[in-house]
Amino acid sequence: MRNFIISIATILFLVGCNAQQPSSNQKEQTSNPPVTDQKENESSSNLPVIEQSTSINEELKVHFLDVGQADATLFQIMENGQSYTILIDSGDFTGDEVVDYLQKNQVKNINIAIGTHPDADHIGQLDQVLQSFPVDEVWLSGNTSQSDTFQRVLMAISENDVDYVEPRTGDTYDIGPLHLEVLYPKEITGKANEESISVKITYGEISFVLTGDAEKQNEREMIQSDAQLKATFLQLGHHGSSTSTSKEFLQAVQPEVAIYSAGLDNSYGHPHEEVVSLIQESGIPLYGTDVHGTIIVTTDGKTYQIKTEKDGTIQKKDSAPQSPTNEPEQNHESCININAATVEEVEEIIHIGPERAKDLIELRPYHSIDELTKINGIGPARVDDIKDEGLACIGGD
Repeated sequence: MRNFIISIATILFLVGCNAQQPSSNQKEQTSNPPVTDQKENESSSNLPVIEQSTSINEELKVHFLDVGQADATLFQIMENGQSYTILIDSGDFTGDEVVDYLQKNQVKNINIAIGTHPDADHIGQLDQVLQSFPVDEVWLSGNTSQSDTFQRVLMAISENDVDYVEPRTGDTYDIGPLHLEVLYPKEITGKANEESISVKITYGEISFVLTGDAEKQNEREMIQSDAQLKATFLQLGHHGSSTSTSKEFLQAVQPEVAIYSAGLDNSYGHPHEEVVSLIQESGIPLYGTDVHGTIIVTTDGKTYQIKTEKDGTIQKKDSAPQSPTNEPEQNHESCININAATVEEVEEIIHIGPERAKDLIELRPYHSIDELTKINGIGPARVDDIKDEGLACIGGD
């Protein structure tokens, strides 16, 4: 196993802190308030400005930002004149809309900025956030990346003297009137997506579970822990991918509402048909940023209201046609022959970054796409994603 040490973070003295003192675990009860779906007026900017007024006092607003094929979720509340803000993920590195959205929605400071894992579609604009707002703490899982995006985040943490924390399962914190419990990971082994920081945030009788890109095996581990998973809202893992949101996990959380973040007509097919079917067949209202734009939940801790930037209905997607062998067509002009392609070429395949590309080449030959599970960090669920994408194919040895 590789030794995952944040060398840059160590050099820059990014060490864990105790700025927010853990509190004792709290059990909760959820109510069954009605869901009100109201359209928000269109804004001239890419993202809407939602009720910029002091009415947020003692009302929690949770903004699921429309950041395309990425994630960004803002928790915002004021109590006794003091504002409390938590940002979970920060969009894709190719965008710059998150800072603008926070500014237009009167964010002055951020208590905790969480990067659930080091993928660029989750920490993409975190460095911009750190440069633009006072931030008390940054939470990262401890898994690393060689990407420029990740390195910029580390530099921004250091340059702005922000406390650095690697939370672990069972940690609990009180942030003003909000109670935060860390559901995952218990430890890290270098599996960035799977070991996403997963949290439950509770305000009164209303609660939210968010799991980043954690997969079904990680959900099982959460179920097996002592955590109280039942929550009012569930943000679907991995943008609604079939790698996440198992039936067992859905039954454990028992959400009244499910929300996912995905880009319109994204190349991954998110949300996947089986996940949409599971949610809808369970009778759970489903919202997605690809269809509804930015989604805002407002709650007083007992009841809640949901407003969306756009009106729309989430439809099941038809499964992509497959060849009889369940493998991509090997003579397709655009396919990438994993037995012959260069490092740069195989990096175009979903889930194959620079390190996995090197492993892929070293482990040749392959007789089926299923054999990509030989690569560290590629399991059956990711192989299914690779097949669905249709880029990878098998050629001669």
